[in-house]
Amino acid sequence: MQGWTRRAATMGGLGALGLLAGLPPALAAIDQLQLFVPAAPGGGWDQTARTMEAVLRGAGLVKGVQITNVPGAGGTVGLPQFVNQWKGRPNALMVGGMVMVGAVIANKAPVGLQATTPIARLTGEFEVVVVPAASPHQNLESLIAAFKADPGSVSWAGGSAGGTDHILVGMIAKAVGVDPRAASYVAFAGGGAAQAAILGNQVTAGVSGWGEFAEQVKAGKMRALAISADRRQPGIEVPTLKEKGVDVELFNWRGVFAPPGLDPEQVRALVRLVETMAATDAWKAELAKRDWTGILLTGEPFAKFVAEEVVRIEGILKGLGLA
Repeated sequence: MQGWTRRAATMGGLGALGLLAGLPPALAAIDQLQLFVPAAPGGGWDQTARTMEAVLRGAGLVKGVQITNVPGAGGTVGLPQFVNQWKGRPNALMVGGMVMVGAVIANKAPVGLQATTPIARLTGEFEVVVVPAASPHQNLESLIAAFKADPGSVSWAGGSAGGTDHILVGMIAKAVGVDPRAASYVAFAGGGAAQAAILGNQVTAGVSGWGEFAEQVKAGKMRALAISADRRQPGIEVPTLKEKGVDVELFNWRGVFAPPGLDPEQVRALVRLVETMAATDAWKAELAKRDWTGILLTGEPFAKFVAEEVVRIEGILKGLGLA
């Protein structure tokens, strides 16, 4: 995990000027970019899509962007639609990531990410464990004590079943000696719904990427108890799970995928578009503002990474009793 630093945002070896110089001919087919988000508005994938829209339009890399949200089951409701109905569209990208890998496995979904065309891994984000501001749990030790005493009495709000949030809750349970299957996990289709449940004191705790809860934590509406990073993060006064005696570390990643049925040049055009976006100052500023870590990986190396992730996460889910 220590290699996943903001310096990785410039991975790929090509500078912005070089990328831009080679881009215009390929961009003719993707003036109007269609972004498919297989989740409800407000969550991490939706934030990623809308940030991409702002940067791409602001940099003049596309003339227009249309965002389509199809929520449900960690992306497994929208994924078949993207694969089957959007097949062959050279101007389309789907936002997805580790959550979808886990959800496909947990839900035994018939369509997986192997049916798409991987384009680029964009960001990595550590998770945060929060409680409502009015919660009696002032620190992680208190929450874990209640969890160990009666696992079912502690409800955890997070994303879809089998996703990154669910995996983290299972890993925490295992690390503190609780059967992961005994955890009361409440799955939500999007970050907005999970946030509302936490703010409304409807659940004991919540788990999500730091970027989704950061503003509520800073505003004093949520209390952050621990983050899943490998070490303390600059500017974030929140201890790691490991500092608190819970030997768990986890990073979520997000990326973009094209539909199947594209020719090699169409794939290269989408890769160049994303690489150019990632090299802009505007994108780097968004990474810093949202506490996202740039981990750009494109084309075939990203496709290989996705294939390896499917194997890795399946092993984790089986070990936690989630698959």
